[in-house]
Amino acid sequence: SYYLKESKGSRRWLLFLEGGWYCFSRENCDTRYGAMRRLMSSRDWPATRVGTGILSSQPEENPHWWNANMVFIPYCSSDVWSGASSKSEKNEYAFMGALIIQEVIKELVGKGLSTAKVLLLAGSSAGGTGVLLNVDRVAEQLEEMGYQGIQVRGLADSGWFLDNKQYRRTDCIDTITCAPTEAIRRGIRYWNGIVPERCKLQFKEGEEWNCFFGYKIYPTLRCPVFVVQWLFDEAQLTVDNVHLTGQPVQEGQWLYIQNLGRELRNTLKDVTASFAPACLSHEIITRNHWTDIQVKGTSLPRALHCWDRSLHESNKNGKAPLKGCPIHLIDSCPWPHCNPSCPTIRDQFTGQEMNVIQFLMHMGFDVQKMAQQQGLEPSKLLGMLSSGN
Repeated sequence: SYYLKESKGSRRWLLFLEGGWYCFSRENCDTRYGAMRRLMSSRDWPATRVGTGILSSQPEENPHWWNANMVFIPYCSSDVWSGASSKSEKNEYAFMGALIIQEVIKELVGKGLSTAKVLLLAGSSAGGTGVLLNVDRVAEQLEEMGYQGIQVRGLADSGWFLDNKQYRRTDCIDTITCAPTEAIRRGIRYWNGIVPERCKLQFKEGEEWNCFFGYKIYPTLRCPVFVVQWLFDEAQLTVDNVHLTGQPVQEGQWLYIQNLGRELRNTLKDVTASFAPACLSHEIITRNHWTDIQVKGTSLPRALHCWDRSLHESNKNGKAPLKGCPIHLIDSCPWPHCNPSCPTIRDQFTGQEMNVIQFLMHMGFDVQKMAQQQGLEPSKLLGMLSSGN
């Protein structure tokens, strides 16, 4: 099942893969089925949905692609869109994420996709990782069906995870405590997950889990992909066992968080088209405030517009970057919310909004000490923090 909003005058199609974590064993899939059934079965899905953010058809909310044909594919496969196995004797559940995408494409061809110029496969969180795993396969599928003229591109939001060391090591008991690599290792076996051939060839048999991590699969992709990733992603911090619970953060955690930002920034340096604000958040492209966030003075819809133009231009002539139209936007300031356009932070317990300074104090940030480390007067440092330099 999927939701479709046609736009007869447009030859642009946006297919959005919903996110929502995953489950990787009989036990945690049973738990998920009990607690989050809409992520495992289409039985209770509403007849219609309202598109928000990049799926909105209001130009104010979606200056980028408001006029496109919009397709929302809900996530009910729990397999990071990678599974290719139907329900079997041993499995109570079917994991068919990769097959669902292929079936939706087949059906859309009869509904106008056949005359498309551009197909943008987008997704958030597990859907963002799903874009990396499926974008080349979608392009191949359309080519095999005889539609060579459709340019297939990817937009991966909050799906670029690191297989880093957890802040505190925990055993793999459930989705939240399981280290990223271990969860995916178990998942691939349980889902009968498939990864793109070109990535698979880079790794030994049994090591396909590597292809779920953006910085490892990206160099193998043929389709252009735009990567959107908060430098301090909440889902990444969760699997790394950094829980920001309202107690001041210990110094070790604070250093870990800053280091995560550095590591992530490093993995994005060769990603041609990217947008990575220094904020603590998760998912952005379907939020109605997605137009407000800026990196170095450029908003995400503007960067996507520049990316469209650069792909259009590079079809015509060499690879010259467009003047005044940047597509590689990565914050360089070192801690969460040092970018003043970050989404508002709320105290997890009281729901109160916090400004940057309150937030950093709340996280146990020692202004005196930090000023000393940076060789600044404390008042100067606070001024810089609140203006976001």
